[in-house]
Amino acid sequence: MLEIDGLLDQIVPAAEAAVVAYGVGVLTVARDETAGATVRLGQRLLARVMNRGANAEAVEASVTGLAEAGEDRDVFGLRRMELRIALRDALREHPGLAEELAALLPEGPAAQAGGERSVAVAGNSSGIISTGDGAHNTLHR
Repeated sequence: MLEIDGLLDQIVPAAEAAVVAYGVGVLTVARDETAGATVRLGQRLLARVMNRGANAEAVEASVTGLAEAGEDRDVFGLRRMELRIALRDALREHPGLAEELAALLPEGPAAQAGGERSVAVAGNSSGIISTGDGAHNTLHR
């Protein structure tokens, strides 16, 4: 069985992007060709959860709350956590759902960085990566 918290770390940002782009309509809106890949992924992930009836009311309520949070960062953070909890509960209630959602996620290395001046690189980097104050970088050939 997949580790739920790790899966949520990948699902919630995509679902959040879809909610921010479409608001509550994310649950019913048709695929928009101009939407970004992350938004479309979020739509597919949320649709899969909703179509399975997995904690559907709580997921819909959390999507609505996130969409209505506006630009208040504190409320947005709270609503994002509510979405994460609703999705976590759905995954726990329907164990096969985790594998279904994981199959929708893109493969490849994940890069994640946090904190001031953090750097994350997924794959290869052929250039200089510097975060220091007054750093002097010289490329030698």
